[in-house]
Amino acid sequence: MADNHQRDAVRQNPAANAQEIKALAHPLRLRILRLCGLHELTNKQLADRLEHDPGTVLYHVRQLLAAGFLEPAAVRTGESGALEKPYRSTGRSWNLDTALHDAGPEGPLAPLEALREELTEAGPDSLANLSRFVLHLSPQDTEELINRVYSVLSEYTDTDPQRSDQPSYGGLFILHKTADQIDDQSEKGSVD
Repeated sequence: MADNHQRDAVRQNPAANAQEIKALAHPLRLRILRLCGLHELTNKQLADRLEHDPGTVLYHVRQLLAAGFLEPAAVRTGESGALEKPYRSTGRSWNLDTALHDAGPEGPLAPLEALREELTEAGPDSLANLSRFVLHLSPQDTEELINRVYSVLSEYTDTDPQRSDQPSYGGLFILHKTADQIDDQSEKGSVD
């Protein structure tokens, strides 16, 4: 019974709609979300930090605004005295059940590309931990592992504002079938 309650608590994330899936299926938009989750940033600040043209960044910011993943923060006075319009993350993307495979072949790889870019920018000394593994799991074991990992991650993400004075860490949890497992399933399907 407790296992079902834990699973339900973790899995009650609403399904993302088509607009939300499209917004999350681009590595630059994921990087914008990450940066605006840490700081309220203007389009110019984002463009400078990401080394992209401000027009390109604004296009992606508008996609995130339309999907409800970014929101305007309070207008402020910048260093030169001009008014600035910063953006901040709404935090909605963490709670969505996103089916990025619905965004085309590049969709599921967008978070990996964004992470690769972030790691390249931060450098190899930024890694706090890297664990690579291969496991043999039944469908039930797979579901249990995913639920347990998300339960732990949720404990930390739900209480993150209490630690905003501490260093920030990024991460990505991935569990995937190995290529040989996919090949084996294809072969079995063609023989049957």
